Amino acid sequence: MTNTIGNLSLYLFVALGGACGASLRFFISQLIFNWLGKGFPFATLAVNISGSLVMGMLYGLIEQGTLEVSVYRTLIGIGFLGAFTTFSTFSLDTLLLVQQGDFFKAMINILLNVCLCIFAAGLGMFIVTFFNK
Repeated sequence: MTNTIGNLSLYLFVALGGACGASLRFFISQLIFNWLGKGFPFATLAVNISGSLVMGMLYGLIEQGTLEVSVYRTLIGIGFLGAFTTFSTFSLDTLLLVQQGDFFKAMINILLNVCLCIFAAGLGMFIVTFFNK
């Protein structure tokens, strides 16, 4: 019975994190659309970079033993960041650019998302290591 209750609480953490992540993603997307327009998927790029940064920081904190794996990985890593980051949106944005014949923007979108997100995840891990010495 205790294991079932423990598992149920993990599902609640995923749901809570997911609701917060999806809401923040929508909010950030609306802000960026208002600022920069919809000519290039800047909103998706911003969410993917910031989500990668947070994921790197979360991983670093868990690896250092600062955060408990089961709660924070579930709440933030799976729930919040799973709903916040937008790889499926990135894929669709890129496909739509290709279908519109804008191959240059499609390639720039791919390069920026992949390179900057990997850099952001590494930066997140570095930040945690640097400040936890």
